[in-house]
Amino acid sequence: MATQITNYQCPACTGPLHFVGESGRLECDYCGSSFDIAEIEAFYAEKEAKAAEAAQKQEETEAAQKTAEAEEQQTAADGSDWDASGLSEDWGADAVGMKAYCCPSCGAELLCDATTAATSCPYCGNPSVLPGQFAGILKPDFVLPFKLSKEDAIKTLKKHYLKKPLLPSTFSKANHLEEIKGVYVPFWMYDGEASGSAQFHATQVHTYTSGDYEITETSHFDVRRAGSIAFEKIPVDASSKMPDDYMDSIEPYDYAELRPFSTAYLPGFLADKYDVSVEDSRERADKRCAGSLVSALLRALERTVSGYTTCNETSRDIHLKRGKVHYALLPVWILNTRWEGKDFLFAMNGQTGKLVGNLPVSTKRVIGLFAAIAAPLIAISVTALLLLAR
Repeated sequence: MATQITNYQCPACTGPLHFVGESGRLECDYCGSSFDIAEIEAFYAEKEAKAAEAAQKQEETEAAQKTAEAEEQQTAADGSDWDASGLSEDWGADAVGMKAYCCPSCGAELLCDATTAATSCPYCGNPSVLPGQFAGILKPDFVLPFKLSKEDAIKTLKKHYLKKPLLPSTFSKANHLEEIKGVYVPFWMYDGEASGSAQFHATQVHTYTSGDYEITETSHFDVRRAGSIAFEKIPVDASSKMPDDYMDSIEPYDYAELRPFSTAYLPGFLADKYDVSVEDSRERADKRCAGSLVSALLRALERTVSGYTTCNETSRDIHLKRGKVHYALLPVWILNTRWEGKDFLFAMNGQTGKLVGNLPVSTKRVIGLFAAIAAPLIAISVTALLLLAR
């Protein structure tokens, strides 16, 4: 049977302790402190108990996090599906002044009014778009009008370039900013209710000094918050051509400015037809709606609970009551540009000006920046060596 050997350390200086037969006590080789055996055994027993407790809590937290992740993927619902019965393909008299285009390269289906010509695809930059058939297309319920002009978009993009010192100069010169296009991107908007609860593991850490010891006490708490929330118009991107992370990055929009759809908002702009159905968006919609409730619970926790050192979610139980689905068009300025064989896409919120996009990096500028940083450091090192050599 294996025997566990503990190398005791001095509580005062952490130096090694050894047993002195004459005194029957443990003494430190470094600071000379002397301790009774029972005192040291009690001290180490407390340390081991705290370590075991911390390890157990860590295991419980990790297990709870895994459970929470699984629950997040399987948010409970009341059995009903999202209600898309209000969506309609009836454009009425508005259909007379509408045109449809199709991009043979990426498959984008674009809509515009009779006064607007689609000469190139805003998503892939293909210069040849073909006339399509304006039929079987849902009429949007809402539109959020463009607030920023094309000039505003170009100005914002130029300003964005200036803040990127590693951007190749030839890229910005060859970037055809005037080709930036205003596109109404399709979104599903979800109404409903969510109720549920969230469990949190909280701690309070208190450190104090007792004689020669610095003692840290950690108290653990189980905290629970429950509530419900009614939500309206939770947005989910309905276009496969527009990357979801781009649309998430340029949010939020001010939905107070949503207007009932009218073709009067379309002249000069293109509208992308949805190609991700309500059914295919269900999982993402459920996750965003559940996330809205959890965020509200966390805010409530912050408002009503104070004095904790840490507070981490361990589990959640969310129930959704799915409601109406609306179809809306949101404004985005899009520029797709090609440089040295690679495509670069920029998207800007047409209401707030928030911008997202990927940019190339100049290898020469990276080397130059490294040299500029390294040169002074090398000079300082050489000077220091010369001084030491004297």
